[in-house]
Amino acid sequence: MSWRYALLTDRYSSSIGDRYSPHYYQSPSRLETSEQTTGRQLQRVLHYSMAPCRTLPGLRRAECAIHDVDCDEVYPGIYIGDAAAAKNKTYLRMMGITHVLNAAEGCRYGQVDTGHSYYRDMPSIRYMGFPMIDAPTTDISRYFYVAAKFIDSAISSGGKILVHCLVGMSRSATCVLAYLMICRKMSAVDAIRTVRMRREIRPNDGFLQQLADLDMELKRKNLYPY
Repeated sequence: MSWRYALLTDRYSSSIGDRYSPHYYQSPSRLETSEQTTGRQLQRVLHYSMAPCRTLPGLRRAECAIHDVDCDEVYPGIYIGDAAAAKNKTYLRMMGITHVLNAAEGCRYGQVDTGHSYYRDMPSIRYMGFPMIDAPTTDISRYFYVAAKFIDSAISSGGKILVHCLVGMSRSATCVLAYLMICRKMSAVDAIRTVRMRREIRPNDGFLQQLADLDMELKRKNLYPY
């Protein structure tokens, strides 16, 4: 079964919008207590949070090296990877991947040209694709809720999902962070730290600001347990 998301309605989209502007510096001691989440704060969290050690056991680096892919399990059942991981069907079968979310679908430079037809010979895989480029001006927030819904459907059914873009650092990571915030009730800071413990990620500045806006939206709706 294949899923393809067409932006026909805003049913699952948020009202965050495509906004990015510089914000004043705040010291690390204020990151946890500040009422206003900003993209600049999330940049600092990325910079100072723990990066993964690629030689640690349990990160499946041996399998990645054998299949020449870059992929890590960043949360139970959720893998972030690159285009090579998405295109390597032998690797996907070996890992037991049941869902694929392509956050860079398309044929332009910086995109990955798989699509639902690419997995036609793998009926066990459900596919969804977002035609995005990795640029600060890209409105990735419009996909936050539909991505979270798709990822959650994979996890709740006992499956495993690969969320990928071209190199697995910006677009795909942003979608996974949004899922952790929306469905797992993590703050943006906690979500970044959770993923950064297992993979090097670098959402662009515009994406970080949109995650900060999502963080504030969820706080206003009292969806966080604090």
